Amino acid sequence: MLDHAIFWHVYPLGATGARIRDWSAEDEGHRLPDLLPWLDYLIDLGCNGLLLAPIFASSTHGYDTLDHFRIDPRLGDDADFERLMDACRERGIQVLLDGVFNHLGIHHPMVAGDGPIRRLPDGSPEPWEGHGDLALLDHADPRTEDLVVDVMNHWLSRGIAGWRLDVAYSVPADFWARVVDRVRESHPDAVFLGEIIHGDYLALVREGHLDTVTQYELWKAVWSSIKDTNFWELAHALGRHDEFLAQAPMQTFVGNHDVDRIASVTGSEGAAVAAVLLLTLPGIPSIYYGDEQAFTGVKGEGFSADDPVRPPLPATPADLAPVGRWMFELHQSLIAARRRHPWLVRARVEVLETANEAISYRVHAGADSLTVHLTLEPTVTARLEFSDGETAEYAW
Repeated sequence: MLDHAIFWHVYPLGATGARIRDWSAEDEGHRLPDLLPWLDYLIDLGCNGLLLAPIFASSTHGYDTLDHFRIDPRLGDDADFERLMDACRERGIQVLLDGVFNHLGIHHPMVAGDGPIRRLPDGSPEPWEGHGDLALLDHADPRTEDLVVDVMNHWLSRGIAGWRLDVAYSVPADFWARVVDRVRESHPDAVFLGEIIHGDYLALVREGHLDTVTQYELWKAVWSSIKDTNFWELAHALGRHDEFLAQAPMQTFVGNHDVDRIASVTGSEGAAVAAVLLLTLPGIPSIYYGDEQAFTGVKGEGFSADDPVRPPLPATPADLAPVGRWMFELHQSLIAARRRHPWLVRARVEVLETANEAISYRVHAGADSLTVHLTLEPTVTARLEFSDGETAEYAW
């Protein structure tokens, strides 16, 4: 499945306009079907996967889970989930759900009870990274493993293709290995994507028996190189990327629900260059909803810090402002070229030439290759040259 996957990554609570904090029963609603008008948009863009941030019952932002078996009441219920899944199946869209299995919300029943929660010496739940509203699960307790296996199997049986594992790097890799092996007994084709920011990417894949992990090193180099007009940083990161690719596919992105919008960091022209990089480099790409429209947004401070990068979508794609259409069409063009050259997913990459303001690299697999030339100064341009004779040129 991953050899052909290009994901559209959506934060459902934000995209559907749900109230994130201080909500009550009055804020509950059937919002999950609000994503239905966007499924044909996803296909029109060229994607075939829907990566959903948390949809399970939680207190606020979705990552403080209260019940892994229940749809968040702000998004709806089981019937709403089935409507979405049926619509995705009709279109051949594979769905990944975000599994938060490192911690629970502090108000989860297991925290107050005798659940498998890590405890401080005074018996209080141990918070994750200082977040008092999040209680760490005890991954040495067999009950945690059983819980995660049960949750995964439950939703896989209802039609999802796999799981994004939130903060997978904070969980012992051998825990993931045991869980994944057990789940694959019933769902051998299930996909497991681990989130890792810092640490040993390949060890998490290998020792955790995962399929792929988030390529944060490449993400950082992409926006930083463009913003600072310093493609030497990208050249170094591409060398590292190639080392990773020799052993495992990498999940690539230039935006997600946790980071500033690429268009806000680099400007719209720089965001176009980032799109070229994302969709010409080897890996399993995901496009964060709105990046394909040059949405802007910068994280703030305090409890509402993430709101600017997790905005509501309009009711339908027809309601989008026309100002972002050019970026959508760029993504369409690049994804179409990637579809015509599916070998790009598991290819290798080498840097040919580097300067502060320009870089050339070659992506290759067997007899197939793609050479990409990018410039930031004196003009922002991209040129793609495939070994089969296909070419494309862009200037912004």
